[in-house]
Amino acid sequence: MKPLIPYITFKGNAKEAFDMYATALSGQIAFAQTFADSGQEHKPEMKDKIMHAMLVAGELTIMASDAEEKDVKDGNQVSLSMDFSNVEEMEKVFSALSNGANITMPLQDTFWGARFGMLTDKFGVSWMFNHDYEKK
Repeated sequence: MKPLIPYITFKGNAKEAFDMYATALSGQIAFAQTFADSGQEHKPEMKDKIMHAMLVAGELTIMASDAEEKDVKDGNQVSLSMDFSNVEEMEKVFSALSNGANITMPLQDTFWGARFGMLTDKFGVSWMFNHDYEKK
C-alpha cells in the first residue's frame, strides 16, 4: 500500500482552489482533467469543471474534483485515497472496512484503466480505493 492521499471534493471551484494551493505550497498541478475532457457523460453545467486533478508539492500529493454544490456538505469534502500495488490487497482492505459501511461505489473496473471503489465506514470516514492496471 502506498501513502494515503487526501482527496478533496469542491463545489465547482477546484481549479481556483488548486491554483491557490499550488502557489501556497510551492507545488505544481501535475494533472487536471475537466468533465468534457474525460469523454464521459456529464451534465452540461459540469463540462468545464474538474473531474480529476492532482497537485504535487515535494512529498505531498493532493487530489481533487468538483461535484454539484448540493452533493458537497460540510464533513464530506475530504476522502482518504489509497493506492494499492495489487487487487488482492485492495479487496482485503475494502472488505474489512465494509463492515457497517455505506458502500458508495463497489470495487469495479473503470474507464481510466484502474479498479476503483469508495465507501464511508461506520465511523463516517470516507475512503477511496484504487489499483492502476499496467498500461498496454
